[in-house]
Amino acid sequence: MRLIRVALDIPLSTLFDYFLADEGPVSIGQRVVVPFARKQLTGVVMALPQQTEMDASRIRMVEQVLTDVPPLPEEILQLLRFCSDYYQHPLGMTVMSSLPVRMRSTEPVIPKRALTYMLTAAGQALDLQSFPKRKQVQHSILQALQASALTPQQVKALAPSAMSSLKRLMEAGWVQPCEEVRPNAAQSGNTSVVFANAHALNDAQHQAVERVRTSAGFGAFLLHGITGSGKTEVYVHLMHHFLQHGGQVLLLVPEINLTPQLEHYFQSRFPETEIISLHSGLNDNERTQNWLRAQAGDAKIILGTRLSVFTPLPQLALILVDEEHDASFKQQDGLRYSARDVAIFRASQRGIPVVLGSATPSLESWHNATSGRYTLLQLKQRANALAQLPQVRCINVSNMLLHEGFSPQLLAALETRLKRGEQSLVFLNRRGHAPVLMCTACGWLSGCPNCAGKLVLHLNDRRMRCHHCGHQQKVPHACPSCGNADLQPVGIGTQRIEAALQAQFPAARILRVDRDSTRNKGSWQAMRKQIEDAEVDILVGTQMLAKGHDFPNLTLVGVLNPDNALYSSDFRAAEKLYAQLSQVAGRAGRADKPGEVLVQTAFPEHPLYRALLAHDYASWAQTLLAERRMASFPPISFQVLLRAEAKEQQAVFGFMHQARTCAADIAGEVEVYGVVPAAMPRRANHFLAQLLVQSAARKSLQQFLRQWRPRLEAIPTQKIRWSLDVDPQDV
Repeated sequence: MRLIRVALDIPLSTLFDYFLADEGPVSIGQRVVVPFARKQLTGVVMALPQQTEMDASRIRMVEQVLTDVPPLPEEILQLLRFCSDYYQHPLGMTVMSSLPVRMRSTEPVIPKRALTYMLTAAGQALDLQSFPKRKQVQHSILQALQASALTPQQVKALAPSAMSSLKRLMEAGWVQPCEEVRPNAAQSGNTSVVFANAHALNDAQHQAVERVRTSAGFGAFLLHGITGSGKTEVYVHLMHHFLQHGGQVLLLVPEINLTPQLEHYFQSRFPETEIISLHSGLNDNERTQNWLRAQAGDAKIILGTRLSVFTPLPQLALILVDEEHDASFKQQDGLRYSARDVAIFRASQRGIPVVLGSATPSLESWHNATSGRYTLLQLKQRANALAQLPQVRCINVSNMLLHEGFSPQLLAALETRLKRGEQSLVFLNRRGHAPVLMCTACGWLSGCPNCAGKLVLHLNDRRMRCHHCGHQQKVPHACPSCGNADLQPVGIGTQRIEAALQAQFPAARILRVDRDSTRNKGSWQAMRKQIEDAEVDILVGTQMLAKGHDFPNLTLVGVLNPDNALYSSDFRAAEKLYAQLSQVAGRAGRADKPGEVLVQTAFPEHPLYRALLAHDYASWAQTLLAERRMASFPPISFQVLLRAEAKEQQAVFGFMHQARTCAADIAGEVEVYGVVPAAMPRRANHFLAQLLVQSAARKSLQQFLRQWRPRLEAIPTQKIRWSLDVDPQDV
């Protein structure tokens, strides 16, 4: 019998020893099924020790060695060990959370064979001259299939709706799928890449590509380009270079809504290159099959959200992180990692370049670039020579009577665009009809029974919903406190704005884009097509519309009520607000029509708005850095946040005070702050508290954490959940 040491998805900072009866081969990184307590679990072999400290009689036997998938490579295991150590999360949970859900089950994975599509006999007999002209996409597919069979990637490159059109052709009996055995490109040695070089690079883009292309080994590059400056074109040319040399490229994006359009765009530029996506919008089987194609080296371009940073890629040659400043790259539960930071470590580990792209870089990345740790690449002009940066104006609403949240200037600007046949975007980062319902007699507010927050009024379905815990209830006919029937909505949300615009402009075609309206699968793709086909006059949206979208006919952006972030207790609030406003402003005037941005604010002279008007991120970043130096906040220092929650308030604060006592007893160059309630002190019937620890040196903070965490685990905790958040984004 042999010993193996296994990582399991168990919240304990240890690995587990098992005996293996079979003398067959077993490798580090291989998945095994083992007994744990009264159930079976899938784990990953992390070591093959010669001896164990446990009593041999207590060590149980492995039930099955899974050989369906190749073992995780040592490179990925080292990356996961680093993340477990740095982010202070159990190694077993770290390893298992990196795998697709399907691979965490005890059932073997059955890989699917690659498919191609070809014409049936009936399809070959079709006369395309008489085929209905209105079915253009189907006609294009049939025409392409007359020349040769097509892979799914080649079909997708024909049009965004090509796969749904292909399905209809198959239902008609004109097209059939067939299995194809495709050789691994790495084994065949084929590195020729078909590249649709549709756009010539300008000088700044060319210089950026050359700096990365000619770099030797690891290098971190910050690509700072204004909105519309052609950062994606830089990505495409870099991809072409590294694909030509047989490499794989990993592109991380913050939102799954951006993934389908990017996949189609890159497929159109690399029509014969296998491109796969990895994100939560895929079902478990789709994600697993895509992961396996990437692990085998068959998929050459991998587009994914944060978890895809852990995907095994044997020929990985380049990592791109788009919108690197986006908070979505930070995981907020479990392993609280930053995919951007892990991508940088992975690039360093492998000795390859990593490019961080953004119009409004995070202050951490800007500080690293301006201090010489990263290489700064800048794109200061829009890629389209006819497209200019939009003119930004602030409307002072401090002493102005607004009509349903709109100033007269913004309403006039919207009317002008309607007459011109141009599109407008009204941006408000608050969904629902109104943030709260109030009684005009006694002052009652629609509070959530489970949280410290308020119930948001959703008038479309006469419901009040909590956006924190999900609680919902019907809108009351009268005040629950005094019985008054006069209940008024306070504040504005996207639903209220949509209704106000429809009343103001009855003939306008208005489309609301937020989490509520895009809840159903495929709804956002349908909305996007409406916008591109000029079937929408005014868009009303939240941050979903703030980035990554290119609507040539959109010339006006109106921003409502952005000042709330200026009062926030979060020291990063102003940084996030500037990034958000800059991104949404960049949606205007991206083609040959001039763009205009109107920001309604009570503080038009605030430095943030002055920098926004001048499109001057650099000066705004320097202002923020000066403030951070004075306060000794990141990126000048490094932080970890201890969070705890429980149903009993006394239990939470009792645990937190013990944790602070343990922290104070550890000698080190760290500063331990006091225990305070969380920003949302009560959520889903749980009380929340937090404790911040800060250090001027990352190494000192890590040394402190390695001593503090075992002491935290030793504190008796009954029904208390706690976590350590290293490099927190919300304090």
